[in-house]
Amino acid sequence: MVEKNQTLAAESAPVRASLRRRAARRLLRAETLYAVMLLGFAVLAFFAYFNAYFGWDLRVAHSLQNLSLPGLPDFMRFVSVFGNKWKPYAITTVTLIVFWIFGHRSEAAGLLLSAGGSAVLNGLIKILIARPRPTLELVRVEVDLQTRSFPSGHVTFYVCYFGFLFFTAYALLPLRSLARRTTLTLCVLPIALVGFSRVYLGAHWPSDTLGAYLMGGVWLALSLHMYRIWKERATFHPEEKSATASKTV
Repeated sequence: MVEKNQTLAAESAPVRASLRRRAARRLLRAETLYAVMLLGFAVLAFFAYFNAYFGWDLRVAHSLQNLSLPGLPDFMRFVSVFGNKWKPYAITTVTLIVFWIFGHRSEAAGLLLSAGGSAVLNGLIKILIARPRPTLELVRVEVDLQTRSFPSGHVTFYVCYFGFLFFTAYALLPLRSLARRTTLTLCVLPIALVGFSRVYLGAHWPSDTLGAYLMGGVWLALSLHMYRIWKERATFHPEEKSATASKTV
């Protein structure tokens, strides 16, 4: 029996080593992507501080606003509606309550960090950069806002709210189920479209939305990292930790 166990251990050692190497490579790729996004945002924010807009901002904004498709203005307004005024706070609060009621406390904490934390960070960066909004002299402005422009609050919220829901749906819903596919699609579409919407409506420059995608992606990655730690350690489920400890004893 001892020899058999030693043989099995010897055979499994290369497998474990291979798994560790693969995990290390995945971690390195994730860290590299994280660093590139963070650096990209820092560079963009630096230049946005000194420039009200870039030349390519104007060209891209004009190209988008010159699109003439039936129903496009109404559709672009609808895409942005979830980030208007009080709606992000209401949507996030309702989702947190639903998570908590159904016992998904780690998910509730992760969403609060992702959506709530990104809102605070976005507000601080807006104050720091103090970039003005697009004006009627330069583009068509359908949404008259008095707040600062960089980075886009709508895009930041969509990335951190819908992005977090995407990953929790991916992890929690049954594999290959209709509910899973539908939820993932409904989470991706708003994230993909909101940047175009904000530029089309004249609420932001393209660089504002790009900065929000970068910043939101970095913050979402951090939030998901914390969420995984809380999930593994059952941080918000003390009853699970107690049960695990009693079994160990």
